[in-house]
Amino acid sequence: MHIAWLIEQTGITGANRVVLALADAMAARGHTCTIVTTDAPLRWRASSAEWKYIDGWNEMRGSSDFEFVIATSRDTIDAARRAAERFAFYAFDSEPPPNVRALAASRTMSGENVTYIGAIVDDDLFRQKPAREHEPPRVLLSGAAHEERRGVDDGYRAVAHARWFHQRLDLVRVSPFVPSREEPLDSVQEFHVGLSAVEMTRLMHSCDIVLAPDHRETRFSLVPMEALAAAVPSVMTSIPSFLSFDAKQDFALFARDDDPVELGERLIELLEDSDLRDRIRARGREVAQQWRAAEVADRFEKFLTGITE
Repeated sequence: MHIAWLIEQTGITGANRVVLALADAMAARGHTCTIVTTDAPLRWRASSAEWKYIDGWNEMRGSSDFEFVIATSRDTIDAARRAAERFAFYAFDSEPPPNVRALAASRTMSGENVTYIGAIVDDDLFRQKPAREHEPPRVLLSGAAHEERRGVDDGYRAVAHARWFHQRLDLVRVSPFVPSREEPLDSVQEFHVGLSAVEMTRLMHSCDIVLAPDHRETRFSLVPMEALAAAVPSVMTSIPSFLSFDAKQDFALFARDDDPVELGERLIELLEDSDLRDRIRARGREVAQQWRAAEVADRFEKFLTGITE
């Protein structure tokens, strides 16, 4: 197969990390993979795909070069339709538009039509034995504070709640952007901006707990998946996208997405119980196997094959 992905920008995002990892995995299986973008050349990651840089999506016309063209956003759908022998829409954070076939998924979001395939966690993130825990514990809070659906403000409140009840921890923030003036930086021990995939892996492996306070509007978030693979126990909100990771929700502790106090209580519970952390680490590694590159590439290949039948 010759498969092309259309991406609007080449910056460091969870969606781009997944697209590039999937393209690499498909290339390793013998398929020809091309990334088409209107943005600047990729600088933060190596890629085994071919790259095509264009000035605008109107340059995408019918071509026998691409058997499948994958639109990764609504804005690339028309270009994908024009360029592809066959077309598929790749849904991350939005509903598939009417009359567009979404990619079949390993898991279906409960009560919704959006389905996902291809959430890949880099193999470097997987580890069988966790590192020695830090004292005080390092708690990772990821996401852009200005994106309300990421719930970063709730994460800050949850940490403040835990500290009010005498929990000692170092808060580690990571974001695609520099901190806003509204962020309570006096509560943060480390702040990282725009990390590459390798740097993010190192940071994840240096942490003891991941806090994922995303709101219900979030349909895709790579960091909680990476935490499970890295054997870092997590506190997550009980939103459909996180609950869909596995039918048995014992791979993390959960709290309502509109309740930072409950999120803080779950954080306290995890901080105080080493046996609980060990159990969650083991289950997280088990659940995360579905996101290994070979597993995802196999599902993706079967889906594309199914379109041709």
